[in-house]
Amino acid sequence: MRRAVIAAATLGAFLLLPVPALAHKIGGTFRSPLPLAVYLAGAAVVVALSFWFAFSRAGAVPPPARGRVRIVPRWMRTVLRVIGLLGWAWPLVQTLIVGGSSDADVSSLFLWVYGWVGLALFSALLGPIWAWLDPFVTLHELAGGLARRLGFRGREPVPWPARLGRWPAVVGFAFFVWLELVATGGSGGRNLGAALLAYTMVTLTGMTQFGRVAWRTRGEVFSVWFGLLGRLAPWRLAGDGASGRVERRPFASELVGAPWAQDELVILALATAAVMYDGLSQTQPFFALFGLPGQGVATLLLFAFLGMIVGAVLGASRLAGVAALGAGLLPIAVGYLVAHYLTFLLFDGQRLVIALSDPLQRGWDLLGTAFYEPRIDWLPGVVLWGIQLAAVVGGHMVGAWAGHAAAVSGSGPGVARAALVRQQLPLAALMVTLTVVTLWSLGQQVVQVAS
Repeated sequence: MRRAVIAAATLGAFLLLPVPALAHKIGGTFRSPLPLAVYLAGAAVVVALSFWFAFSRAGAVPPPARGRVRIVPRWMRTVLRVIGLLGWAWPLVQTLIVGGSSDADVSSLFLWVYGWVGLALFSALLGPIWAWLDPFVTLHELAGGLARRLGFRGREPVPWPARLGRWPAVVGFAFFVWLELVATGGSGGRNLGAALLAYTMVTLTGMTQFGRVAWRTRGEVFSVWFGLLGRLAPWRLAGDGASGRVERRPFASELVGAPWAQDELVILALATAAVMYDGLSQTQPFFALFGLPGQGVATLLLFAFLGMIVGAVLGASRLAGVAALGAGLLPIAVGYLVAHYLTFLLFDGQRLVIALSDPLQRGWDLLGTAFYEPRIDWLPGVVLWGIQLAAVVGGHMVGAWAGHAAAVSGSGPGVARAALVRQQLPLAALMVTLTVVTLWSLGQQVVQVAS
């Protein structure tokens, strides 16, 4: 495996050259003499060759040894819970009580920038921070404590219906994709605050009906999504979040050997498709075809694209297996998050200093930073494009290895090598196609419409 990674990384290094591109969410064109078709072909070759390297080192991956367990300090867990509760309450106060719309808006900042992007990347690349940031658990505990003080006796939770699996979380995930890409366009305001309040009610009701653990692991969108991404991370929970125990393990070790369900695969497909659609819908060719579609047409286009990618993933899983597709697709989803939204996080994330000066959007300047203008010119365009390209190609390379390793680990003894190759051809073809389409979208001019 080490030789495979070194060889693939060497090939990938030749691809880390600037090309015509416009980073999504941020302006700036990065040009190079290297034609678009050349780097697309090169990226596709790297991904395809990574499958060949993986097959050349075929063999089941042994389960990782248990790592050292550490305790997250109680004070740190308390601070995180307070931050999570503040991140829930502040947007509601701004949007539903005070009102207003400005760069000090924290509903879009906390939900889309820090939550949908920042927490997702933290969960995938470091560890389970959502276990303590989760404001819904804190609210449920506070409500339960208040009810007990008032003399109310709670009833026993209803067992979670096995047939539901994690499909409620799948539906919720699709709703948040639509909310971000169509209904709000990544912005905030009263509609986003109302959606957050409604989701809070649904979540608290689910926790009360089925129990906190059952709802968080099967029905709550963010807990399911961040937990799924955590299979890649080097730290995982060793027990429940209340114990504060975390365990170190090899990076990406949970991709192979752990069970995968079809509903988890659908969430990964939705996540991958959503990032791809967000990139494609901002390109000049998309604008030439569809112009600026209204909300109804945009909804149809979005779900048609999501359905196409989900269908392709499920179709490939019938031949390669759910475990192989899940292990292969998760690193790709994370790579896409980095490639498409890193600039969004680094640029828009700076708006926090504006919000701290004007927390209620009343035109205040408490800290003298209300007129701060976010900048990203400190990050050279060549470096930014190198990160984007490395994230996309690297995610596909890790996915190629993990998908193959999961297929080998899940196949019975005596399975012929040729049969394994035929079984995983749909996975390889899917990955090459996704690589080319994604890098093509990153290489297009972005249409920016003045609001």
